[in-house]
Amino acid sequence: MSNVSEHAAFVLAAHVSDVFGVMGNGNAYLLDALSRTRTRFTAVRHEAAGVAAADAYVRASGRLAAATTTYGPGFSNAITPLAEAVRAQVPLILITGAEPTTGRQPWDVDQTALAAAVGARTVTVGAGSVVADLSEAIGYALAARSPVVVALPYDLATADAGRIPTLPGIPAPVPVPPAAGELDRLAELINAAERPVILAGRGAWLAGAGPDLTRLAQSIKAPAATTAFARSLFGPVPDHLGIAGGFGTRRCTAAFAAADLVLVVGAGLNQFTTRFGHLFGPHARVLQVDLAAPTQPRVDLAVRADAALAVRDLLRLVRPRDHDVWTAAHPEVAAAVEPELPATPGGLSPDGRLDPRRLAQRLDAILPEDRTVVTDGGHFLEWGPRYWRIGGPDRLIMVGTAYQTIGLGLASAVGAARARPESTVVLASGDGGALMGLPDLESLARTARRAVMIIFDDGAYGAEVHQYGSLGLDQGPMRIGEVDFAGLARSVGAAGRTVRTLDDLDDLAGWLAGPATGLYVADCRISTSVVAPHMREVQAARRIPADRLEPVGR
Repeated sequence: MSNVSEHAAFVLAAHVSDVFGVMGNGNAYLLDALSRTRTRFTAVRHEAAGVAAADAYVRASGRLAAATTTYGPGFSNAITPLAEAVRAQVPLILITGAEPTTGRQPWDVDQTALAAAVGARTVTVGAGSVVADLSEAIGYALAARSPVVVALPYDLATADAGRIPTLPGIPAPVPVPPAAGELDRLAELINAAERPVILAGRGAWLAGAGPDLTRLAQSIKAPAATTAFARSLFGPVPDHLGIAGGFGTRRCTAAFAAADLVLVVGAGLNQFTTRFGHLFGPHARVLQVDLAAPTQPRVDLAVRADAALAVRDLLRLVRPRDHDVWTAAHPEVAAAVEPELPATPGGLSPDGRLDPRRLAQRLDAILPEDRTVVTDGGHFLEWGPRYWRIGGPDRLIMVGTAYQTIGLGLASAVGAARARPESTVVLASGDGGALMGLPDLESLARTARRAVMIIFDDGAYGAEVHQYGSLGLDQGPMRIGEVDFAGLARSVGAAGRTVRTLDDLDDLAGWLAGPATGLYVADCRISTSVVAPHMREVQAARRIPADRLEPVGR
C-alpha cells in the first residue's frame, strides 16, 4: 500500500520532469517520495523562487513544471510569483501543504482564498482520490493556461491511500476553431486594405502559428512586427519592423501610424504594446485573432480562435499581392530614422557612469550566440530586448511585466537554466531587483551550467526616480547606494567583476572564452541620466512636465 504523498509523487513524476521549491513541514513527505522517482527537485532558498523558477521553466521549454512549498508562510511567500504566472497565462502546478482535514490550526490561513485573490484555482486532494484530483489539476492547468494550486492537507501526508490506480489520461487541449464565416469578413477587409500591417504576440507562438503567419505576410506583402514576448517569431517577411510599442523603433511606430489595417494575432494589446493607446493611426481598422478577443476597445473586428487554425484558413481566403512593400515608399515611414546615440568616450555618460545603451551594445558582441535571456522588471528592462540578438520567443523570458513586479529574475534564471542547460543563460537585472531576490543568487550559482548575470546598477530604483523623482518627490527612498555585487557573487562561489568602463568587460569575455562553468556576475555601474524610450511614454502618460525630464540625448 502507498500513502497520499507517494500517490502525489507518482502523478507528478508522470507529467513533470522538474520541481522547484523549499522543504518544510507541509511537503517533507512529498519530497521524500519524489526522490524515488525520475523527477528532479531543485532546491531554492525562498518560496517565491520556487514558483518563479517553475514559471520560467515552462516559458523556456514549453513543458509543464511544478513548484512546492509548505503551508502557511511558505505558501503566502509564493503569492507574488503566483500572481505573475496567472496574469502571464503560464500553466504550472504549485503543490503545497494545507490545513488538516480536522480544521484550521491557530497559525493557518485561508490559502484557497489567498490563491483565488490572485486568480488561481485550488484543488484539495482527498485520501482516496489523490491521483484523480492531481490529474484533474494538471489537465486544467494545461487547458486554461493557468497555474493551479494543489493543496495537500497536513494530516493526510502519510495517510494510507491504497494501491496506486491506473493513471488516467489527460486529454490534450483542443484548439478553438474560428466560427463559420467569421474569417470571410476578416479576409475581405485585408484584401481591401492598401497598407496592412501584421502584429503577432506570444499567443501566436504558443499556437505554433509562426510559419503560417510568415507565409501570410509574404502573400499580402505586409510588414510585420511582434510584441516583446514574441520576439523573432517571424521568418523572412517583406519588411520586419521589430518589436512594436514602447520598445519599438521610430520606423516601426511610423509604420503603424500610417497603416490602414492592423491584423493582431495572439497579442493582448496591453498599454506597453499599444504605446498607451497611441500605436495605431486614428483611421486604421484593427482586427484581432485571439482566444480572449477582443482585448482592447480599439479592436474593430474580433475573432475568438486558435491563432494557428485561423491563420491557416486566412491563407486560403486572402488575395496574394505582387506590389512592393508599401512602407518603403511611404514618406513618413521612410523618414523615420533612429537618432544617433550621443558620443560617449569609453561608453561613459557625462556623470562618469556607463551609458546603458553603449553597455548593451558591447554586451551583445560578447555574449554567446546561443543565449537564453531572462529579464527582471525595472527601468533597465528595455536594454536587452532592444540591443541584444534573441533567437526566438522561448529565448526571451521577461518576468514581472504581467504583474508589474521586480525581484523574480534570479529565481527565473534558475528555471531557465534547468530548461535549457545547453544554452548560456543571461540574466538582466537591476540592483533593486537583485537585492530583493538575493537569497537565490546561491541557487543560480549552484544550478546553472553557465550563466551570466548583468546588473544594470544605477544605485537606485530607477523606474521610481524617473516617474516620481522627476516630479520633485523626495528621492531618498528611491536611492540604494553602492553595493558590491561582485563580492556577493564570490561569496557563493561565482565569479564577479565591477564594471565601470567598457574595457572592464574584457574579463567577462575571457571567462566566456574559457572552460569555466557556473555563474559570472557583472555589476555594471550605469548612469541614471539615460531614460529608456518606454519610460518616456510612461512619463508622458503620467503627464510629467517636460521641463522636469532629462534631455533625450543624454
